[in-house]
Amino acid sequence: MAYNNNYEMASSRVREGVSDFIRGVFTWMLLGLVITGIVADLVASDKPLIFYLMTHSILFFVLIGLQLGAVIGLSFAITKIPTILSEAIFLLYSALTGVTFSTIFIIYTTQSIGMVFFLTAVSFGLLAFLGYTTKRDLTSVGNFMMIGLVTIIIAMVVNFFLKSSVLMYVISIAGIVIFLGLTAYDMQKLKEIYNSGTFDEKKEIVLGALNLYLDFINLFLMMLTLFGQRNE
Repeated sequence: MAYNNNYEMASSRVREGVSDFIRGVFTWMLLGLVITGIVADLVASDKPLIFYLMTHSILFFVLIGLQLGAVIGLSFAITKIPTILSEAIFLLYSALTGVTFSTIFIIYTTQSIGMVFFLTAVSFGLLAFLGYTTKRDLTSVGNFMMIGLVTIIIAMVVNFFLKSSVLMYVISIAGIVIFLGLTAYDMQKLKEIYNSGTFDEKKEIVLGALNLYLDFINLFLMMLTLFGQRNE
């Protein structure tokens, strides 16, 4: 009886620990999304600034480059840098994403952006819950989705020159499937990281938030391309 009680208490502590860890990840992820939304709205409401951004493609690509640099740097150097620096890089990345995202308010109607954001949030939430609760090992799913991600990145580069609406439609559908799959996989991986017992919790919270943030943002973009209504 005593053994059973001790086992139940230990299991309860583990569940609480995982819940606290996941809660921390989502707190940082949501903070990143809020910063992105605020910055995007501020830039979009400044007509001279948004006009300058949309008419100077070099600046736009510099911003994209800075975003990629922040993601790659944070992903590979997070174990070597202080926690406060990793948090600052994540917040900076969120703000930079807000600057580039400001253009969607010019391209798409506000109503369709809101509708797609809601659809993204629901879909993301369902797959995150599935990844958190499923007993099935999603490693093979994650590997397959990563291959798919590389494929659509290549397709998007090709379509940058082709400008094919049909290819973009196919990319968007494939992208939705891929980022939903990665959402479930990343959620399961977070549980595995916690259960391993050998990790820097604060840094893994930031890295986990970054991964889920990227899943959400890219899922939103794919859905917006597919379902968004453009301004006339």
